[in-house]
Amino acid sequence: MSTKDFVTAMDSNARKAPRRVAFITRRVSAQVKVTDEETVQTFPEVLFRAAVAIEVMAIGLVTMALLFNAPLEGIADPSHTPNPAKAPWYFLGLQEMLHYFPPVVAGVLVPGLVVMALVVIPYFNINIEADGLFLKDRERRLRVFCIATAALLLFLLLFHVYVAFVPTVIVGALMIVASQSSPQSPSPFRRYLASKPLSYWIMTWFLFELVVLTTIGTFFRGPGWSWVWPWRS
Repeated sequence: MSTKDFVTAMDSNARKAPRRVAFITRRVSAQVKVTDEETVQTFPEVLFRAAVAIEVMAIGLVTMALLFNAPLEGIADPSHTPNPAKAPWYFLGLQEMLHYFPPVVAGVLVPGLVVMALVVIPYFNINIEADGLFLKDRERRLRVFCIATAALLLFLLLFHVYVAFVPTVIVGALMIVASQSSPQSPSPFRRYLASKPLSYWIMTWFLFELVVLTTIGTFFRGPGWSWVWPWRS
């Protein structure tokens, strides 16, 4: 067996002067596939954008703090619990759900399913190309959508969750319009709806529900979590 000397070197351009050591077995050929890209987004670019966003948000918060007083109440008194005892605004959506569902459903199952979906969904190759939801297999997808929406609306009616029923109807109506639209529709709005994938509709419905529930819990709930109008004391 003959011996050979392998010489390695350092260079800033690995494609111009590559230095590699490879052991090739029988019936195997060495092959390197490389594709050049014109632009590559690097970490410093993303970091710069994040820094700018943080600075803008900090300036906005400081400006609001200087112009408006924080709506603080009196010192907390353990012997006198306010009525209603409201959670922070980012939890008022869940607190509003507790008004309709049992604590296990509103406080454990729903948040747990949302977190589990956020963890699991990225591992599924669902509509990677982000095509419009109803551009392919329109009839079959429309049937599945109608069945799922009807089941969800029936569930909300069963528990008298009318505040979540209305946003679901609005988003469902927009999806039906999208199913009857195409990229060649004369209306720009219909072309916009036709191009949206499933992820867009799910996130739109989720954010719509979150905003509605949080708004109602903040402004429309009074003593005993009863319905009150904001302009009445």
